[in-house]
Amino acid sequence: MSTFDDPFDADRGLSRAGCACGRHRSAAEHEQAALALRCEPVRSSEERYEGVVASAVMRAMFPKDAARRAFLKSVGAATAAAALSQFFPLKTATEAFAEGGPLEKKDLKVGFIPITCATPIIMAAPMGFYSKNGLNVEVIKTAGWAVIRDKTINKEYDAAHMLSPMPLALTMGVGSNPQPYTMPAVENINGQAITLAAKHKDKRNPRDWKGFKFAVPFDYSMHNYLLRYYLAEHGLDPDVDVQIRAVPHRKWSPTCAPTISMASWGPIR
Repeated sequence: MSTFDDPFDADRGLSRAGCACGRHRSAAEHEQAALALRCEPVRSSEERYEGVVASAVMRAMFPKDAARRAFLKSVGAATAAAALSQFFPLKTATEAFAEGGPLEKKDLKVGFIPITCATPIIMAAPMGFYSKNGLNVEVIKTAGWAVIRDKTINKEYDAAHMLSPMPLALTMGVGSNPQPYTMPAVENINGQAITLAAKHKDKRNPRDWKGFKFAVPFDYSMHNYLLRYYLAEHGLDPDVDVQIRAVPHRKWSPTCAPTISMASWGPIR
């Protein structure tokens, strides 16, 4: 269930399990919706704020999907909304959420790596989203994930494009001094792919990969963790039977030549 979905719709899933976009209960339902090219009306900002607040309350009241759906189907959406308003001031909370407070800082520097999932960060400037919200944002192209991490730690960046495990590693102090970090948005939920050098294209069984060299974009990345899990699942020790090297994205093309690297793990573009 997306944060902006209608929390009083009994046919919407409450949890994020299901399909990739979070709007459907299963991958099959997602595919059917995609094939139908279903278009939904765009809601106003006020309606979206109301949905976010109501969604948060409904999640807290009904952590189990089955209970929420049963409640909504038994009393109806209108009655449910009215009953909820008796216990929680939805209108007041919505107004407070919409108003917010004064911006703590308007001039921001945001670092990014020039790959597909940075598109929302980059395009928000020319499309006017930053200025619409009173922000003057400088988006800065950065050489690699380690540089992103270091510049963020040194307060050179106010925000940064990161691989999802990086904020966790920073908060826990893995690979650096511990500093608390918050991940406010997920830019990409793409799948990953293992790419073998052409000379190994017939070695589809992971058990045949002993002695291979793998490239991943960063030590603290899902690419690294998923690759290690996949290898271990097929009986290979990722620390003994193969070599896994962290290689910045900008160097992947020359580094992944068959003479240097035998395989790589990266996002599907």
